[in-house]
Amino acid sequence: MVDQQWTWQHMYLIPSRSGAGREVQQEILYELKRQRWVPRDIFAIHLAMEEALANAIKHGNRYNANKSVRVRCLMSPELVRIEVADEGVGFNVSQVPNPTDPDRIEAPSGRGIMLMRSFMSRVEFNALGNQVTMEKERSEAGEPLLGEGAVQEN
Repeated sequence: MVDQQWTWQHMYLIPSRSGAGREVQQEILYELKRQRWVPRDIFAIHLAMEEALANAIKHGNRYNANKSVRVRCLMSPELVRIEVADEGVGFNVSQVPNPTDPDRIEAPSGRGIMLMRSFMSRVEFNALGNQVTMEKERSEAGEPLLGEGAVQEN
């Protein structure tokens, strides 16, 4: 991890119920806009946050009202780091099935980790598997995302 001069940071503790992270997300998105991050980065961070929070509440804490989700967000002019930790037993990320495998392509869930990895610059899970740390490096204003006219080399 890179040493950063964090210009904004905040810690949140949210209950394990659907939608509980909306205010947290809104505050972080507001701060990204205030710091003039480009819309595609804000979208990417929003999507990854949404997935991480949903996984912590649903799969980690299993909607247990006695358990909380801890969210820590740090921002510098060039980097956002978001840590999401639940009180669950954890999981082994290497055992999560690949959602692009032909037998999983029609599955109604299981794409959250893939989306987080696609939209963030770095995604790591702790050894227990109950905390994810995601980082997003700030894009240049003219830098396209795949699907926005960028060419992907094979």
